[in-house]
Amino acid sequence: MQAILLAAGRGERMRPLTDATPKPLLKAGEFTLIEHQLMRLARAGIEHVAVNLFHLGDMIRQTLGDGSRFGVEIAYSQEAELLDTAGGIVQALPLIEGESFIVANSDVWTGFDYSGLRPVDGGETLAHLVLVPNPPARPNGDFLLDGAGRVHDRTDAEAARFTFAGISVMHRNLFAGLKPEPLSVAPLLRAAMNRGQVAGELYRGDWMDIGTPERLSELNARQ
Repeated sequence: MQAILLAAGRGERMRPLTDATPKPLLKAGEFTLIEHQLMRLARAGIEHVAVNLFHLGDMIRQTLGDGSRFGVEIAYSQEAELLDTAGGIVQALPLIEGESFIVANSDVWTGFDYSGLRPVDGGETLAHLVLVPNPPARPNGDFLLDGAGRVHDRTDAEAARFTFAGISVMHRNLFAGLKPEPLSVAPLLRAAMNRGQVAGELYRGDWMDIGTPERLSELNARQ
C-alpha cells in the first residue's frame, strides 16, 4: 500500500510554537514529528507517500524534499484553502495508487509497526482504524471496539471505548462522489460504522498525540 500523511493543519493548540513553524516540523528529539512518521513508514516497506500542505507548507516541502533521504518518494498536495481531513484526502487521491491506502496524522509520535496493516475490501469494510488506550486528555475515548474487531460509534457499555490513534487504512469507496472541498472524515467514518463497515485493532505500544506544547515537552523529556 501507499500512504497519505496529513500535514496541512494550523496547529492552533500548539501556538505560539506553530506561528512560525508548521506543527509537523516541531522536533521530537533529533527528528521532526513528520520525519518520525516517514521513517516508520519506510521501515514498513511503504515506498510512496502523499503529503497534504496548507499552513506554512513550503517549509515542509523544503525540509522533506523528495523523501529520498527517508527511503520514500514524496508527492505533495498543496491546498489553496484548508480542506480538513476528508477534503484533503480527496484532493491527494490522484497522487497515490491502489484502492486501499494508509492515512496517518503527521503530528502523532508512535512506535506502531505499519507493516501489520492490510488493505480493506471496500465493501464489507471501508476503513480499518488503529485505536489506543485512552490518554488523560481523552478519558472517555472515541469509539467502541467489539469482540469481532468492528468499530462502533455507540455509548453503551457492552464493549470498551478507545481513542483513535490517527492511523488507519481507508478505501477509495469511502470517498466516492466527493469533491476536494472542506469536509472532515469523521462523519464519513461514523456513517460507515453505523452500516457495520469499519474494522479496528487495539495498539498498546508507544503513542502520543502531540496536541499541546506541554505534550511536546513531555515527549522530548523521554527522548
